[in-house]
Amino acid sequence: MSDKRRPRIGLIAGGLGAYWPQFPDLLPTLRESSRYVSERIAGYDAEIVDVGFISDAQEGAVAAEKLRAAGCDLIVGFLTTYLTATMLMPVAQRSGAPVLLINLQPTESMDHATFDTGQWLAYCGACPLPEMANAFTRAGIDFRSVSGYLRDERAWAKIGAWIRASGVRKALRNGRHGLMGHLYPGMYDVATDLSMVNAQFGGHVEVLEFDDLRVRVEDVTKSEVDARIAEAAEVFELTDSVNDEDFAWGAQVSVGLDRLVADFDLDSLAYYHRGLNGEQHERLGAGMILGASLLTARGIPAAGEYELRTSLAMLIMDVLGAGGSFTEFQALDFTRGHVEMGHDGPAHLGISAKKPLLRGLGVFHGKRGWGVSVEFDVATGPVTLLGVGQTRDGRYTLVAAEGVVADGPHLKIGNTTSRVDFGRDPGEWTDEWSASGVGHHWALGTGHRLAEIRAVASLLGVDLITVG
Repeated sequence: MSDKRRPRIGLIAGGLGAYWPQFPDLLPTLRESSRYVSERIAGYDAEIVDVGFISDAQEGAVAAEKLRAAGCDLIVGFLTTYLTATMLMPVAQRSGAPVLLINLQPTESMDHATFDTGQWLAYCGACPLPEMANAFTRAGIDFRSVSGYLRDERAWAKIGAWIRASGVRKALRNGRHGLMGHLYPGMYDVATDLSMVNAQFGGHVEVLEFDDLRVRVEDVTKSEVDARIAEAAEVFELTDSVNDEDFAWGAQVSVGLDRLVADFDLDSLAYYHRGLNGEQHERLGAGMILGASLLTARGIPAAGEYELRTSLAMLIMDVLGAGGSFTEFQALDFTRGHVEMGHDGPAHLGISAKKPLLRGLGVFHGKRGWGVSVEFDVATGPVTLLGVGQTRDGRYTLVAAEGVVADGPHLKIGNTTSRVDFGRDPGEWTDEWSASGVGHHWALGTGHRLAEIRAVASLLGVDLITVG
């Protein structure tokens, strides 16, 4: 994971200092638990800022300043035993980072027949949790919590979801998102207020012209084109419909796209250009599919039709390790109970059932131009859909659903396709999904990711709408 996506996790553990002279064996036990937690968090491909163990409010204030200066993406407060709210309040108030409170007792349960008070207190992390929740709520501080025991994999799965979600928050807050060309005419749902992207997700939207791409494509050498053709021939299976000239043009545009992304330090890209009568900008727009798919496979999602919000959804899914491919409805199969979905144009090659195809098309439906397009079937198994919707008052929402990609027939028209079983009537599911405010497009990724997406929504401060 790149540094722009690797989350920085602050860890602070604590307990009430009044206990230490009363029960000499307690503090060493709690410190050992804290070391284990620190090691587990570091194992999530996260940078950890461990400020140690606090025993009173003064130590809490010092730790709070360290965590503030560290610029954490998530702060984990480990409630090892009882401690007062005033010990952790400064951490939550000063850091500006989301807070996760964890209560992980040493084992599944106490040995009630032999435990004394000191041993019991090592299991008392649940005791301060309502106090923290009450104090944080009254102070207007959002928090979330996970309770379990130290080697409780159920609890660690939840903690891991919060850590991965903090990586999404970091990627969005530090992201640079390219928006190139213009809106597909008439698609009101795609129109995006760039100020709202920054206000609600953070990051920067770089407004680009197709001429920014044109000058870079013009500088591509024949040897670079030949090298990209050779690379693509390894990645894709080429159908007989692929025209050598169109393939070379797609390769040339692909190299130019790589330069554009590097020059503007982009983490995602959304684009569209209509063009006219085969002029150069139309040819650029039509030549994007190969390069955009290769970029998406490298973790830089590229979406057509000027779909900035969907490229952001694709980025979220990619950071979560789910892939995330540009998707819309294609048809409903009431015979098999499936919703058929996919898209022409760029796709995430990492979710293909087998080696993806390059297919030559003499016409792109609904768009001007011609050239090579990517075609594959999404691998069977669990999948998650994620879209970014918008409410009447301008607030963004995350819209998600879990399903299973099933076997069945697919069109062979240069599109990515999947048939998804949501375990219910496909028409009823489609009506509910459409009523969510999701918009025309969304990202499709592998695995069931709802728990992680729920954590992402919490850390971003947006509502999550789920469609079952």
